Amino acid sequence: MRPLPPDAAELLTTLHAQPRLVAHLRAVHDVACQLVDWVTRHHPTATFDREAVLFGAATHDIGKVEHPAELSGPGSAHEPAGHALLRHHGVPERLARFAGTHGSWSSATTFEELLVSLADKVWKAKRVEDLEHLVTTHLATVGGREPWDVFLALDDELDRIAARADERLAFQASCPIAG
Repeated sequence: MRPLPPDAAELLTTLHAQPRLVAHLRAVHDVACQLVDWVTRHHPTATFDREAVLFGAATHDIGKVEHPAELSGPGSAHEPAGHALLRHHGVPERLARFAGTHGSWSSATTFEELLVSLADKVWKAKRVEDLEHLVTTHLATVGGREPWDVFLALDDELDRIAARADERLAFQASCPIAG
């Protein structure tokens, strides 16, 4: 797995982030790297803020530092907490927003936010039809291609990424929840 962006890694160290959280963020960041590389190769007309996607994936769950019960259970309190935490530490809004938006998406969501949300699902082989449809529609529109053609290629890439989900889940599970 790729290392986290240095500024994200430094912030996680400063906040004494739990090892399990850091492992999760690293797994999602690695998947986000694969997704942005795929989009860049297969959809060169799609413009997006690569740095924002990668930083967003590397910090999307940072609010779990303050809500550790959500590391092993359900909850969304970490989302606004993570956004506030990032902003408090001087992270610009264009990078901090993902902590608050990764858990929900709509047609008004930016392409960058869709990619972070997609990475946060497919890292564990979870496929979400409406999210994938939004990504497909965006790529088909900006590339002037048929949605079904875009979906077939995206589906193949997501299957390829999902095939290694067990390795990523094992990596995350090998790290203790508490530091």
